[in-house]
Amino acid sequence: QVQLVESGGGLVQAGGSLRLSCAASGSTGFINARAWYRQAPGKQRELVAGISRDGSTNYVDSVKGRFTISRDNAKNTVYLQMNSLKPEDTAVYYCKVVRFNSEYWGQGTQVTVSS
Repeated sequence: QVQLVESGGGLVQAGGSLRLSCAASGSTGFINARAWYRQAPGKQRELVAGISRDGSTNYVDSVKGRFTISRDNAKNTVYLQMNSLKPEDTAVYYCKVVRFNSEYWGQGTQVTVSS
């Protein structure tokens, strides 16, 4: 089992920045991929950014150039640096890790961007 704890959400004005963190504990060996998702009210959960075991990254088009996903293997933590935030980035952000064939999700952290 893998436990995930997210932090770093909050209220920020448009144009501001936030950094989300997701710390993993438990059986953290052999984690294949880590990712951030978000879900806005009334919308489906969407993939925001992912980072694979080899370090390659991918982003949804709407955040390219503004968000950066990174990881610290020593701390078993994945980060999402969010710059130039827009009101449409408002959502609950979730981290997910994949270990073998299992997915593990965090509890979510609210990000609210005011205009």
